[in-house]
Amino acid sequence: MERILASTYTPRRVALLGAANSIHTVRWANGLTQRGIDVHLLSLHRPAPELSDSVEFHPLPFRAPTGYFLAAPAVRRILKKIGPELVNAHYATGYGLLARLADARPLLLSAWGSDIYRFPCKSRLHRRILASNLNHATLIGSTSHAMAHRIKAVGDFPVVVTPFGIDHLQFSPGERRPPSTAGPIVIGAIKGLEPQYGIDTLLQAFHIAVSQLERSHPDIARRLQLRIYGKGSQLSTLQQLAHELGVQDRVVFAGFIPHAEVPKALAELDVYVALSRQDSFGVAILEASSCGVPVVVSDADGPAEVVADDETGFIVPVENPGFAAARIVDLVLDPQQRARMGACGREHVLRHYTWEHSLDVMLEAYRKTLRLARSGTGPDSP
Repeated sequence: MERILASTYTPRRVALLGAANSIHTVRWANGLTQRGIDVHLLSLHRPAPELSDSVEFHPLPFRAPTGYFLAAPAVRRILKKIGPELVNAHYATGYGLLARLADARPLLLSAWGSDIYRFPCKSRLHRRILASNLNHATLIGSTSHAMAHRIKAVGDFPVVVTPFGIDHLQFSPGERRPPSTAGPIVIGAIKGLEPQYGIDTLLQAFHIAVSQLERSHPDIARRLQLRIYGKGSQLSTLQQLAHELGVQDRVVFAGFIPHAEVPKALAELDVYVALSRQDSFGVAILEASSCGVPVVVSDADGPAEVVADDETGFIVPVENPGFAAARIVDLVLDPQQRARMGACGREHVLRHYTWEHSLDVMLEAYRKTLRLARSGTGPDSP
């Protein structure tokens, strides 16, 4: 991947094109505003309540997905009116398509995950749409190195890594409940209930862990609980699986929680588990680490990239519930190891994934986008 080459000029007015109801879009918009940038957010989606009043919001006509095609004239009019120095479209397919149809330039196109991993697999047409959107961009931002390689597999595009950051003050170990020798030992996950996120594998691993501990440490086995936060199409299937495995009395499907409530949920966990089959990054994993919670994650692209194996947690083979169960049992039986890995996870976030660091990286990407546009090496050149 190309390294970001800093220039001395930071854009003062930026237009973001993305889903205003997404906490990720909102955090980028709010963070850039706090850095003194005049941020304009154009969206087909209604804004989340967390969006700062300092961000100028421009609602677009139509709704997704038809708006990705039909709102281009409105985007062109708004961009002409506000005159941004740079457009940053978030999500390479829907809003990336809208940015291309509106001929938004210079363009930093930020890819998030399923836009790269899943969308082009649907058909040749989907792959061509993605390739055209990527080709229109002056520069492409990827949340992870693993996904950057996926983008390169589509075409030889200029790519930089712009990871999501963690608010280490909001996600802090200070909120964690004190350890107990008699209270519940809570395993947990905060993820969408969709096949790619491997919640079924988590249930199977939890069942195996419970069975092993019932034989070796029955007093500890009785304390084990599993909490799963999130919503999705697989809820009833996963609930049925919990019944089939005989762990339904130990498993709580807690439903969707707003992002502001995630720190409180993480504070109640002893181990965070993410066994995704496919994922481009690991925001929730890093949030758990920032709270001092040890993690067990699959070796899918994104999750494995944000964990230091045997230091901040354990990386296990994807779709291997037995291996995951063994690591869960290791952590359940060793409170000192849980505390040690949790502390290392916190330091890992502070070194590499703070929100301020991610904003610095994004601003460098903005500078590089302008540099490419002005040098005549991007699609903006004649």
